[in-house]
Amino acid sequence: MAVGVIATLYGIFSGQGARTWTSAMISGWFFFGIALAAVFFIGVNNAAQAAWGVVLKRVFEGVSMFMPYGTLLLLIVFLGATFHWNHIYHWMDKSLYDPSSSHYDAIIAGKEPYLNLPFWWIRAILLLGVWNLFTFLFRKRSLVEDQEGKTSKWFKKNLTLAAIFLVFFGYTIHIGSWDWIMSVDTHWFSTLFGWYIFSGIWVSGIVMVLLITIFLKKNGYLKEVNDSHIHDMGKWVFAISFLWTYLWFSQFMLIWYSDIPEEVTYFLVRLEDYGLTFWGMVLINFIFPMILLMSKDMKRNAGVLTFVGVIILFGHWMDSYFLFTPGVMKDQGVIGLVEIGMMLGYLGLFLFVVFNQLTKAPLVVKKHALLEESLHHHIN
Repeated sequence: MAVGVIATLYGIFSGQGARTWTSAMISGWFFFGIALAAVFFIGVNNAAQAAWGVVLKRVFEGVSMFMPYGTLLLLIVFLGATFHWNHIYHWMDKSLYDPSSSHYDAIIAGKEPYLNLPFWWIRAILLLGVWNLFTFLFRKRSLVEDQEGKTSKWFKKNLTLAAIFLVFFGYTIHIGSWDWIMSVDTHWFSTLFGWYIFSGIWVSGIVMVLLITIFLKKNGYLKEVNDSHIHDMGKWVFAISFLWTYLWFSQFMLIWYSDIPEEVTYFLVRLEDYGLTFWGMVLINFIFPMILLMSKDMKRNAGVLTFVGVIILFGHWMDSYFLFTPGVMKDQGVIGLVEIGMMLGYLGLFLFVVFNQLTKAPLVVKKHALLEESLHHHIN
């Protein structure tokens, strides 16, 4: 965490305010997204009545409990944009909506009914508030279930809660993606964007849970987790990496070949000003999982999974970098001390919160209705 503080102070006092704020949003969104993905996966497992992941439930819960902290990190950036301490959201400049102003922008002004500050803040508070509420409820019910037992009662309650959450999440992840990420490049839009963002946070969340699980097993914890559980997590990483690649390619191909100026400019800026690192990000997030996780044995190998997992996490952090930097910094963006330092600082905070949460309850649930099935989970 100290590295992050030093990097932030360096960025501020060296006159690189825009770069520092952008870095705060890059890493803030990245780790917030990982926590949100953990909440989503808890909901999916509850709704699907999936037994295999029950022994991993507390790890998912630990990761999900970063949500309040991630929310605070995002709100700091949002407040900074609102009070014009940063210019991440160009559309917040009121002169863009004034026809008499030299800064008037007809395209942005046309989006004012949706993209105006009061309505934007209402949506932000609603989304963040409800997502955090579901996070709290999933965690609370899990702990109460361990204390009270009555597994069938809590099993049904969690199933209902998960169904409600998944419907809400299915709509609102798109709204959050439009409001907080796509609006950075205000002229640009993509109907696939919400799905693309969702797939990115999903694979990042799974990888983070997998890495923490491997670390805990290596240090003598989670003895209940066997090779089949690890194999299933490896399959998820492999599958969602392909989903992310499919959505990235579909979005890129459709926009590139349609060649509509306000759409294709988004990729032109990234290819012309960030070409090498941009293509590197795409290859990292596709090639590494495709080649190294193809076989069954590799999906069970802790060393391979750790190596690939770290690479994938860095690749998706780079994806987060490209979501914000070109739109804010134009052709002046770099990946340097400020970006890496703040990312390491946020990572330190994230791990501190997660491991602190893991100490507050048994690492494996005790009275879940599907616990026995999960303990004996085996795949050939």
